[in-house]
Amino acid sequence: MTFASEVRSAVTPRAALLVIGVLALQLLFIASYVGALHDPRPRDVPFGVVAPGAAAEQAAGRLAALPGDPLDPRVLSDEAEARRQILDRRIDGALVIDPRGTTDTLLVASGGGKALATALERITAEVEQPQRRTVRTVDVAAASARDFNGLSAFYLVVGWCVGGYLLASILAISAGSRPANTRRALIRLAALALSALLGGLGGAVIVGPVLGALPGSVAALWGLGALVVFSVGAVTLALQAVTGIVGIGLAVLLIVIAGNPSAGGAFPGPMLPDFWRTIGPGLPPGAGTWAARSIAYFRGNAVSGPLQVLSVWAVAGTVVTLVVSSLRRDDGTGTGTGMGGGEERPAPAGEA
Repeated sequence: MTFASEVRSAVTPRAALLVIGVLALQLLFIASYVGALHDPRPRDVPFGVVAPGAAAEQAAGRLAALPGDPLDPRVLSDEAEARRQILDRRIDGALVIDPRGTTDTLLVASGGGKALATALERITAEVEQPQRRTVRTVDVAAASARDFNGLSAFYLVVGWCVGGYLLASILAISAGSRPANTRRALIRLAALALSALLGGLGGAVIVGPVLGALPGSVAALWGLGALVVFSVGAVTLALQAVTGIVGIGLAVLLIVIAGNPSAGGAFPGPMLPDFWRTIGPGLPPGAGTWAARSIAYFRGNAVSGPLQVLSVWAVAGTVVTLVVSSLRRDDGTGTGTGMGGGEERPAPAGEA
């Protein structure tokens, strides 16, 4: 047998397509992470301005006219209202101007992302300096001293996401990428749900009581973690049910390549380019990171939207998995074919 024929025998068309797919994922990974994170700049950051009378509108106008549009200022009635809106996560900071002196107050929330709080300090200092005014910073939702740069929530959610798609992938590798029937699909979903409960609890305990990295309710983080793990795992199961083993790569594309850099971890959403800023809140890593920070630092405010996003992914993944597996049943034998194969063989009569 010649070398060329040996290569043709060893490298099947399916294997070649899978290698090309991996190469594509590799390049997309580089493009997505570098594209999202190589040049973070605040843009249209929701920002409050508090000042008496016409001074408020004048200050808001100056901030709105800054080059590059880093801020989206809006006039607020008083400092108490600014604090409320920050804790409700409606704005990311506020400038409280004191007309009786030369020192103004900048309100920030490093719990929502240290990089953004630092950027707001720099911007306001540059605006105030020409007017011979200074700014003192007050952190109304400060990140924990053990939560460096406010990244613990992001890494917690990344861990949960990894658990979700790895579990679904292991089920595919060990038992076939496509469930043979609805009952097998239900078994996989049940195993995923149990693992999600355990993984959610473990993550919440590690970042809370064990490491002290995140404050907030352990029970709330547990519930969030279970939902994140299940939603990611269910989506991965659905992709595998539809496309076979290729579904693992599609899950990596969705969760890792698109989801992680757009999640607002190292740089919150207002500092990301438009594409990643837009897709981040609609993907599990972004929704989970926002909710985890809200639980830890913002009294659990503004979590309904992210929880709805995660629930939609969980329900959609479950429904697609069950529907596709039901269509594959044909007199007790699997009927699906296609690239990726990996079908789970139905059990003989009398076996589960």
